Amino acid sequence: MSLPASPRLPSGPRRRSLLASAAGAALLVGCSGGSDSGDPDGGPSATERARARAARDSEVLAGRYTAVIAAHPGLAERLRPLREDVLRHAEAFGAVRAPSPEASPSVSARAAGPQDGSETVPPSGVPAREKDALALLADAERELAGRRTGVLAEVPGELARLLASVAAAGAAHVYLLTEGDG
Repeated sequence: MSLPASPRLPSGPRRRSLLASAAGAALLVGCSGGSDSGDPDGGPSATERARARAARDSEVLAGRYTAVIAAHPGLAERLRPLREDVLRHAEAFGAVRAPSPEASPSVSARAAGPQDGSETVPPSGVPAREKDALALLADAERELAGRRTGVLAEVPGELARLLASVAAAGAAHVYLLTEGDG
């Protein structure tokens, strides 16, 4: 005897299709063919600085995920895949992953460009309620996706495509973080 189909239709995209979209966006990462070799003073080019900033931003975001997971171990299963995506984004922008999966973000990208005051969230900055901690992550993902989308016209094609893909993955993360909130 088969069970009747659920009368409830899902509202919005399914989790599987969002994750497949994010995975597909990761496949859009191409080879770097930039001819922007830097400024005449020997410093990093605007493209290199934008790439380093994007790597740092992803590392900071991964640090936020790590802090929330440490403060709320019950969310670990839900958040680890998203954190791994964010670490892959940092790597796509040129960061080198730390050897331990639970280690703090690497400093390689920070050394690649000028410091711009990017904030970090200390573990004590994680809200006590799980729902508020998820909202913190969703807000960080939303803000970063918006910032990345805002610079698309200022960077060359390959980096713009990568930023757009990662921004789309960030938007999917926002959905997954807020799914079930009503």
